[in-house]
Amino acid sequence: MSETISVLLTEEEVDAKIKEIGEKINRDYEGRSVHFVCVLKGSVFFACELAKRVTVPLSIDFMSVSSYGDDTKSSGVVRIVKDLDESIKDKDVVVIEDIVDSGRTLSYLLKTLESRGPKSLTLCTLLDKPERRVVEVDVRYTGFQIPDEFVVGYGLDYAQKYRNLPYIGIVHFD
Repeated sequence: MSETISVLLTEEEVDAKIKEIGEKINRDYEGRSVHFVCVLKGSVFFACELAKRVTVPLSIDFMSVSSYGDDTKSSGVVRIVKDLDESIKDKDVVVIEDIVDSGRTLSYLLKTLESRGPKSLTLCTLLDKPERRVVEVDVRYTGFQIPDEFVVGYGLDYAQKYRNLPYIGIVHFD
């Protein structure tokens, strides 16, 4: 099976939205510091671009959680592949995610992180597919709500391909 990609969101649209989210974070955390938890691998592109636009003191750590494997649908089984290197106790934590789909993975992750005693815990996502939601999660910062299509680019992949596209594209399977 082969695939083709069509553009859903241009590089310019994504860049403008990331700038807007950065400005909101700066306002919300003015006078405080913020700790990003970047969910690998998909959100690293978004997290790096967003971090460049955050002017409040910022620290960052990385976590890898999986529920997809090489498929296009979540398996529903969540596992921590790489845990945080630092404690988040008493920190203002913003979880940076590339996409919120069913909500299963993020619900599990947020409960896990909440149990570690952060001062605050919020979620920031570049993309949101609310019509696919099976488990509700509270998303404080959302870049774009998108239709129920399988998307790639800007860190999102299909079987580890297409992460490096500078835009968000829809995968069409031929």
